[in-house]
Amino acid sequence: MRIPGFILLLVSVLAAADAPRKEVLAFYYGWYGNPEISGQWVHWKDVDPARRTIGEAAHFPVLGAYDSHDPMVIEQHVSEARRAGITGFIASWWGQGDFHDKGMLPLLNAAQKAGLTVTAYYETCKPRGTPSVSGTVDDLMYLLEHYGNHPAWLHVNGRPVVFVYGRAIGELNLGGWQGVMSEVNHRYAGGAVFIGDQISAAAAEVFNGIHTYNPTGQTAHKSLDEIRAWAAKAYPDWVRMAGSRISCVTVIPGYDDSKLARPAPRPITDRYHGETYRVLWEQAIAAHPSWVLITSWNEWHEGSEIEPSIENGDRELRSTYEFTARFLR
Repeated sequence: MRIPGFILLLVSVLAAADAPRKEVLAFYYGWYGNPEISGQWVHWKDVDPARRTIGEAAHFPVLGAYDSHDPMVIEQHVSEARRAGITGFIASWWGQGDFHDKGMLPLLNAAQKAGLTVTAYYETCKPRGTPSVSGTVDDLMYLLEHYGNHPAWLHVNGRPVVFVYGRAIGELNLGGWQGVMSEVNHRYAGGAVFIGDQISAAAAEVFNGIHTYNPTGQTAHKSLDEIRAWAAKAYPDWVRMAGSRISCVTVIPGYDDSKLARPAPRPITDRYHGETYRVLWEQAIAAHPSWVLITSWNEWHEGSEIEPSIENGDRELRSTYEFTARFLR
């Protein structure tokens, strides 16, 4: 039977109206502290400003060993991100009332002023060590009730968004997360949108969208041409896997966690003087995902940051501006 053209047009219009707007979201770490602001070093180690080195960090920030609770640092981060065309941050979140949580409201308030959005990266289920559906639901209800209605919180069709890290998915498995989401959506008026860190058909059946945090496991030790070939195949596959869900493609400038006490060999992805980031962005745009994710704004331990460093300057930020303008138009 031939379907009339006006019906096809109506279906297309309705689908477009329901589709989420394009986003470029960067994973953000608000876990750094220094003695001047927080009274102690948090996440920074063996800081040597004269030699511009930090233990357990691949590069040295232009801002130095800053404090994530410093209002001036937060303001600079959101302003630089906005100028680069980034639409929001996915802020690492570990628990109620901890160091990360105390930085969430200042980040949201600064983001609102800059025209940026914020959501949380739910890192690990609760209780720690013996995770349960009920403990995780309580955690997520805290997040949503405290921050979900903030004007700067990322929403899709009126519902607040939460990203779920692969560790947390593994702690409860997909079946457990089905239970978590069902209970949260029952208790939280209007429900929420959950984006899970697992690229699989099974995850796409459970979550409202799927993503991967870091593809360095696939790009490590590859040449630039090999990275390009991998992304040209993998990114469209990720989008297809998401189906009607929110599809996410993750780009990285590089990866180097060799300063951490992790067992060798490490999955290091060379930056190739900024070309790795550009190649991945090109393939990301070609794959037509719902959202592009950047790993990361400031994960200094793993050398995946695009925040300006002494070693790389603002090279990746300038590239970000170029590619976000193309993707978001």
